[in-house]
Amino acid sequence: MFSRNEYINDPVLQTQEKQVQELFENDKPIVIFDIGACEGESSIRYSRIFQVSSIYTFEPIPANFQRIEENIKHFQTTQIHPFQLCLSDTNGEADFYVSSAEVKNTQAKDWDYGNKSSSLLAPEKTLDLYNWLEFKEKVTVKTQTLEHFCQVRQIFSIDFVHLDVQGAELLVLAGAGNLPIQSMWLEVERVALYKNQPLKKETEHFMQAKGFIKIIDTVNHISGDQFWVQKNLLINKKGADFYKKIQYQMAVRDLKN
Repeated sequence: MFSRNEYINDPVLQTQEKQVQELFENDKPIVIFDIGACEGESSIRYSRIFQVSSIYTFEPIPANFQRIEENIKHFQTTQIHPFQLCLSDTNGEADFYVSSAEVKNTQAKDWDYGNKSSSLLAPEKTLDLYNWLEFKEKVTVKTQTLEHFCQVRQIFSIDFVHLDVQGAELLVLAGAGNLPIQSMWLEVERVALYKNQPLKKETEHFMQAKGFIKIIDTVNHISGDQFWVQKNLLINKKGADFYKKIQYQMAVRDLKN
C-alpha cells in the first residue's frame, strides 16, 4: 500500500537527490527552493538528506498548503520555510486551475493523485491523456517573482531548485531575473498538457541561454524530468572530462528523440 509515510521514509535516493548530493556536501549549508511543492513531501525528504539546509517551499492552493504545514509538524522538521504563494513572472494575482480526481482501484492509502496537476495555465491535452483528472475549481492566488521574493529576504543565490509547476516553469524562471541558480530539476513536456505552455525545445533553449548544462533527461513522448547544472559548477565538481562526455551523450540522445 502506497502512503505518504512510505514515500518520505523510503531510504532509496531519488534521481535528483543523488545528483544534488554529488554536487553539494551533506553537512554544508545550502539553499533549496521547492516550487510547486503540493503537500511538501519532497521538501521533507530534502530536509533529511541535507540537514543544515534552508528549504523554501511554495504552494499556492490553500488545501495543499495546509497539508504542508501539517506534514512539517508531523515529521518534525525545522529547516522548511513554507509560503502560500505562486511564483511567476509578475507580482500581483492570477487565476489558478485546481485539479482533483477520484482514483478507483488504487492501493494508495493517503496519497492524493488528483491534487498534483494544478496550474497557472488552463488544462489542454492533459484532459485527454489523463481522463480521470478534473478541473472543477479555479481560485485566485497571490503571485510574486522569484527575484522579488529573494530581494526582500536577502537571498543572493540558490543552490538547487525543484520546479514542478505544470507547464508554468518558464514563467517562474523569467521571474528570477539574474538571480544565480546553481542546479535545477524540472518537469518538461513534449505535448501541450496545458494551454500555451513551453515544450521541450523551448525549455532547453531557455536553460542553455542561462548557462545550464543538461545532465539527465527522462522526457518520453509525453513528459518527463530534466536535471540541469551551471557549467562552472559541473566542471568544478565532476571535471572537464565528465562535462565533455555528458555533452556528447545528451546530444546523441536529442538526435535520437
